[in-house]
Amino acid sequence: MAADAGRRRGGRGRGRALLWCAWVAAWELAWGQLRYSVPEEMQKGSFVGDVAKDLALELAALRDRGARVVSEGRSQYFALHEKTGHLVTAARIDREQVCRLLEKCVLHCEVIMEGEMKVYAIEVEVRDINDNAPSFREAEIKLKVNEITAPGWRFPLAEAHDPDSGSNSVQRYELSGDEHFSLAMQTAPDGEKRPELVLAKALDREESAFHDLVLRAVDGGELARTGTARIRVVVLDANDNTPVFSQAVYTVRVREDVPVGSTLLTVRATDADDGLNGEVNYIFQKISDMASEIFYLDLETGELSLMRELDFEQVSSYELEVQARDGGGLFDTAKVVIAVTDVNDNAPEISMRSLVSAVSEDSPAGTVVALLHVQDRDSGANGEVRCSLGAGLPFRLRSSLGSYYSVVTARELDHEEVSEYNVTVRVTDGGSPALWSSAVLPLRVLDVNDNAPVFTEARYSARLHENNAKGTLVLRVRAADADWGQNARVRYRLWEGQVRGAPLSSYVSVNAETGALYALRSFDYEEVREVGLWVQAEDGGVPALSSNVSVRLFIMDENDNAPQVLYPPPVAASAATAGPGLGWTGVELAPRSAEPGALVAKVVAVDADSGQNAWLSYELAKATEPGLFRVGLHSGEVRTARSPLARDALRQSLVVVVKDHGQPALSATATLMVVLAESVAELLSELGGAAVPGEPPGSLTRWLVVAVAAVCCLFLAFLLALLALHLRRWRRSRLLAAGGGTLRAVPASPFVGIDGIRAFLHSYSHEVSLTAGSRKSQLRSLGASCSNTLTPAPPPDQCAVLLPQEPSSAAGHSGDALLQAQPNTDWRFSQTQRPGTSGSQNGEEGGAWPNNQFDTEMLQAMILASANAEAADGNSTLGGGTGTMGLSARYGPQFTLQHVPDYRQNVYIPGSTATLSNSSGKRDTKNAGSSGGNKKKSGKKEKK
Repeated sequence: MAADAGRRRGGRGRGRALLWCAWVAAWELAWGQLRYSVPEEMQKGSFVGDVAKDLALELAALRDRGARVVSEGRSQYFALHEKTGHLVTAARIDREQVCRLLEKCVLHCEVIMEGEMKVYAIEVEVRDINDNAPSFREAEIKLKVNEITAPGWRFPLAEAHDPDSGSNSVQRYELSGDEHFSLAMQTAPDGEKRPELVLAKALDREESAFHDLVLRAVDGGELARTGTARIRVVVLDANDNTPVFSQAVYTVRVREDVPVGSTLLTVRATDADDGLNGEVNYIFQKISDMASEIFYLDLETGELSLMRELDFEQVSSYELEVQARDGGGLFDTAKVVIAVTDVNDNAPEISMRSLVSAVSEDSPAGTVVALLHVQDRDSGANGEVRCSLGAGLPFRLRSSLGSYYSVVTARELDHEEVSEYNVTVRVTDGGSPALWSSAVLPLRVLDVNDNAPVFTEARYSARLHENNAKGTLVLRVRAADADWGQNARVRYRLWEGQVRGAPLSSYVSVNAETGALYALRSFDYEEVREVGLWVQAEDGGVPALSSNVSVRLFIMDENDNAPQVLYPPPVAASAATAGPGLGWTGVELAPRSAEPGALVAKVVAVDADSGQNAWLSYELAKATEPGLFRVGLHSGEVRTARSPLARDALRQSLVVVVKDHGQPALSATATLMVVLAESVAELLSELGGAAVPGEPPGSLTRWLVVAVAAVCCLFLAFLLALLALHLRRWRRSRLLAAGGGTLRAVPASPFVGIDGIRAFLHSYSHEVSLTAGSRKSQLRSLGASCSNTLTPAPPPDQCAVLLPQEPSSAAGHSGDALLQAQPNTDWRFSQTQRPGTSGSQNGEEGGAWPNNQFDTEMLQAMILASANAEAADGNSTLGGGTGTMGLSARYGPQFTLQHVPDYRQNVYIPGSTATLSNSSGKRDTKNAGSSGGNKKKSGKKEKK
């Protein structure tokens, strides 16, 4: 029962041991440490361990993550089989060569997962096999033994050397050959057993001078291997003193960089005998094969010198046994210990385990770009290493497993700032002087589309002359992108908009590659004066980035519109008066008693151009009497140059040429018919006689009756219009009073203080004028009051821009009292450069501008007031008498507000390249002033 209990306790003990081993293996696996064991001398490709299974990794994961095995040192003993995930031998491993002087041979390697930047350490123990036989340093050993040596004396023998370890090394010795000697084993203080030859029987030199023995060394392998040495014993005469060393143990410390040939120490032994028995020789009693190649012992002097360089990293200490033997065969033994001191003779080594050649610039901080392994073969402070990176680089080192370091990004990179780095890793040890080494890691920064295109200018503008050819290059926009490659390829396009209701793309286009802006159609300054658009620059990145820039295109005016004559009104021109083509004609009355400078008629013309191209001048091109009339250069007023004479023809034909100041100048002609008569009857007689030469006298009476009836009708219409005007004034005064005095308009009567104009308007109300537009003479009385002022309508063509504008409200509706805007204070000029529309000057003209800055507005208001009043009365017709300037005929109902553009926008200042424009964008209505011309009143016709 006690035996059964013991077996049960033994079984529990073995179970606990197995559980403990399993727990240790699981702990080491959790920390990434794998341990395997293989025998030495295995063939290349032999199985070592299943790494994939032990690391719980799929075979596909091993291939995808780039697993590989790296061994320490220059020799690679292991490799990873990709298909099976097994760790196999990469070469034949000789334990005695790889792990010389080491009891336990353990090789280290690492499995590196490049895809995950992970490292797994592996230890492989190389087990010894009995592949080496014991051997003796000397095949024949000579011993000299004095014949007086007493039985039992021991003679140390040289040990056999077996490179194998453990049970495969030398286990026992055997001796054969002679009964005088036997073999004994001596246990040393360090536990090592050494063979000794024991004298079993007294020697007799006379009986036998030599004894031959065979010493055999046997190892403990399954198939035991043996090594033999011959021992020859020479029997000597008596020698009763043995050599004695001065020290039992000699110890010396030398630096590993000591020069070859240096003497490390000298051993001394003395012998009290004389002669040959007192001569001492020194030999190595015990020394390893490696040490025998490094150290040399002088046979006679006992000096121990160096034959080869020492290497602390290979062997740090040596133990030798030296024997001093005299001539009689007696000897003494001493131990020599040589300690090698480390010297900083090995620079640190950097091994690149894994490296990323390129990294994206938007990679987050902490991205691993390289995995390094650093080691120094020196020991102590000489083997302590410090790693560092070059200054100013956006990278840092992070310690990993053991002596592994990771190079990671310290911040986000910028391809536009630096596109490529050469990261220098420097490793320095702690020796004095310190040794260092470095490695350069080339790294490219991949570009990411993180920069939008930037235009070279904040905004663009260009000027283009109207009537341009289709496809004309307007300007080029430029945008640059700080990115690289496809991300920096910039393309241009237009933001769609509208111009005058048409798509913007029908006016202009932009080249997608060059940014050149082209005009797709011919522009007309009178239709479009400015085009605003946006150009977008977009790069080729994914996703694409873009930016916009504003482009303003200003259309420049050209003289492409000839002057247009508004008065005289257009009629079919006869060959005699207007020449070939289309002309202008009208009939005006000039009294024979007119004084020089009397106003006869006025030619009114406009030009659709602007600036100097719209500055008009008038010239008298042809006249029946060349010296009788003259035309104002800038006003177009036809005045008498002298008093009419009796010899002057009753009918005078005048041809007035209107020219602008463009390059080249364009012109138009107007033909006026002036009748020299003192009365309407005389005028009618002249016109009647001219119209129908063969008409009988009875027809003249008939026409006079019709004229008188027409005058009466016009007078009645005038009374009705006057009553309506008074009602209108009363209504406006009520509206103004309700406004609380906040009126911005001028007084109700725009001609207060201008006596000449007021008198002219009162007389104008009763003047009559005849228009020779047909063969019938119609008498038209004025029925409109001239005290009202009508706000002019906006110009027919406004500047068209990309952004829509609010249309200006129309003025001039019948019966509405509209307020006038204040005069623009920008219209302030010197007396000699006072701007005005064509026809606004008064008095004699010598090329100078009018002195009154409101002359233009006053004349325009007079014209519009009369037109408004006459337009209000649908049945009335206008006529004019002497001194009325023909206003009734010029601005009758057929001459409405849309025929009168605002010429203040197109005023040209003589002697200057500037053109005045209304800054508010609207027509400022102002009170008209007196023309100041010499005007002679005619008496009212008496009613019959």
